[in-house]
Amino acid sequence: MGTAEAKVSLTGIKPTGEPHLGNYIGAIKPALELAGGAESIYFIADYHALTTVRDPKSLDQWTRSVAATWLACGLDPERTVFYRQSDVPEIFELHWVLSCFSAKGLMNRAHAYKAARDRNREAGVADLDAGVNMGLFNYPVLMAVDILIMDTDLVPVGKDQLQHVEYAADIAGAFNAHYGQTFALKIPKAVIPQEDSGRSLPGTDGRKMSKSYGNTIPLFAPEAQLRRLVRKIPTDSTPVEEPKDADASAVFQILQHFAPEADSAQVRERLAAGGMGWGDLKNTLFASLNDHIAPMRERYDALMVPGGELDDLLALGAAKARKRARPVLEQVRQAIGIG
Repeated sequence: MGTAEAKVSLTGIKPTGEPHLGNYIGAIKPALELAGGAESIYFIADYHALTTVRDPKSLDQWTRSVAATWLACGLDPERTVFYRQSDVPEIFELHWVLSCFSAKGLMNRAHAYKAARDRNREAGVADLDAGVNMGLFNYPVLMAVDILIMDTDLVPVGKDQLQHVEYAADIAGAFNAHYGQTFALKIPKAVIPQEDSGRSLPGTDGRKMSKSYGNTIPLFAPEAQLRRLVRKIPTDSTPVEEPKDADASAVFQILQHFAPEADSAQVRERLAAGGMGWGDLKNTLFASLNDHIAPMRERYDALMVPGGELDDLLALGAAKARKRARPVLEQVRQAIGIG
């Protein structure tokens, strides 16, 4: 059980694409920095991804890639519990049990389901449930199980995920109301990071870096590809000799996250004084990115070798996760009469 002295923090990572620089700055790096204050648990939510990812090769590749990325970026599997959701069958047994105590009305109010219906309504589709699968509808129940089965205190989430944490408490409460205090319920608490626009990186078209825009820079792109993508970032036509506003430059915005503070300050001064062109700035960005990423890229590439260390680490994590999940499931089974 978690305690006031050692809170349990759970982070789920859905594998819906190759990680990119924006994921690293906006999610991976801050999550790992926060891990020191709690007993941290991380899992790759591969079954959650099945609501939208239907290509088996992509799901397998992205699951392995996301796992290797977090490890390469500094997640320590010895100090945390790090597992693949699909490796813990206890989750899915508990999912069915708690589905029987999850009111349909509660699921009707889930944000993702309501958004799908709203899209159909706006498109003039007669059947508002068109395109909605039961995985999407039951998604909040599975997320509640992810939280409850690990006896979680803290769940770092964005504002759009806050409802899921609240649902976890509601569903556990409904079960306890029928069977008694089966879950030694600590109300899971959502931890919402402070708004920080500085964690949002521009992409290769100048807009926010996002898979939906197709403008991402893969976190572990090979050097040649990385250089090519950096060269694509748009700049204006200000001549080399003219002063430039660093804060208006997408290239400089990315540079600030990867260059040492003194180096980025010096680049800012050079741009303001004039004499530094956008080409020089892009060369500086490439060098800073490559210096920062190269050691992690080497680790990532080694982990992605089939049948290598990644499989061993995920197997180790699965064993630790199942050891933690079994007592929770056993309590539930005894409560419902399937002991």
